[in-house]
Amino acid sequence: MTALAQPARDGTDGPARPPVRVPFPVVDEVARHCLQEEEPETVHIEVHLPGRLDPARLTSAFTEALRRHPRILMREAAGPWYRRRYEWELTAGPDVPVVTFPPPDRDALKHARDRALNNAPPLSASPPIRLEVVDEDNGSDGTVLFLTINHTALDGPACLRVLATAAELYGGRDNSPAAPPVRPPDAPEEQVDTPSGWAPPARVAHGSPEPSPGNGLLVTELTVPRRPKGAPYTVNDQLMAATALMIVHWNREHGAHPRPLRITMPVDDRPRGTDMPIGNGTRLVEVPFAPEELDPARMGELLRRTADRTRALKSLPRPQLGHGAAMLTAPVVPVAWRAAVTRGLRRAVAPWTSTTLLSNIGRIPYSLDFGSAAGRAHAVWFSAPARMPRGLTVTTASTAGRLHLALRWSRSLLSHGDGAHLRDLFEHYLHATEIS
Repeated sequence: MTALAQPARDGTDGPARPPVRVPFPVVDEVARHCLQEEEPETVHIEVHLPGRLDPARLTSAFTEALRRHPRILMREAAGPWYRRRYEWELTAGPDVPVVTFPPPDRDALKHARDRALNNAPPLSASPPIRLEVVDEDNGSDGTVLFLTINHTALDGPACLRVLATAAELYGGRDNSPAAPPVRPPDAPEEQVDTPSGWAPPARVAHGSPEPSPGNGLLVTELTVPRRPKGAPYTVNDQLMAATALMIVHWNREHGAHPRPLRITMPVDDRPRGTDMPIGNGTRLVEVPFAPEELDPARMGELLRRTADRTRALKSLPRPQLGHGAAMLTAPVVPVAWRAAVTRGLRRAVAPWTSTTLLSNIGRIPYSLDFGSAAGRAHAVWFSAPARMPRGLTVTTASTAGRLHLALRWSRSLLSHGDGAHLRDLFEHYLHATEIS
């Protein structure tokens, strides 16, 4: 969407023109239909800086960044039950304070993460995000920025673009995106062998569920896995293989019978410059694995097969949520009726929902440099919603030569101790992908 002019007044200083309205895209509408208070659909971004930020300057810079990306300044427009569409109402500025500075707290990071997972910014106020600025609770001079995003409206990469603009305005330093990494050359096109997608995939086996609702989160820093020069697979393929093997190992430990796995992988083809479209811009593909393929003793074969499948899936033109979602959101009947049908279908197809989601943001393309006092980001974590029936998501990003992993789970499926064990399994199998 192009930049929008501010609402103008008439020549007699009369009332402003009505706000511009934009119909919900397919992804936004489906997400809006399926909202749950127990497990909010939030995306959390956590940016660690070595120094401190000036509150007034940061608030000014972030507010100006919002105006430079006006598609983020929106709220859900009110409407009658019989309306055919949900609509976003674009605003000239924020309706509510967006940047907050919670008081110092011994467990400030934990509490900020809990808020990011359990308290979604409302869709009724513009913009549907918030930025919390938290001092590190380890005695250092560091600062952590917590961006919490209502995923019905926006995704992580779009909001990271806005934060990069704020960093440039605050620190006066270039935060233009770096060139994307060089990928291995595509192999000649050939038929890719994939398992059938009709069988219900494996579920992540239940561990020790917790009584409280919502999501749990664990973040950790790892070494970016090595791969031989000229290898036909990417780091993303290594992460995919490690995720699959982690779940197979976990399920085997918990007595689950071997089943096919399907791992949802977001694909984002948007540019990363200031013209990046703001909203939910990724499309989802599913990478399938047969039980007999997931053998760590045949890692080279698994990595090559994974690379073939991910390359083929990325190259296929496909609507963001598939053709079925586009039909579901066609505005031929009131949106309230479509909502009831969508929720019913979601429950009916739950057994065919993919096993888990792996969202690899890749190398963070921006320096996120806030100037000499605050410094440049040395760690960036993302986490994606982990509602049942998946109940577990894996999100990775690379910053300053390190891999930042976030495991997020539904508390009705796993506990924090389960998350720690899954982290150890992931690290083990990621290291196993470093074959010569």
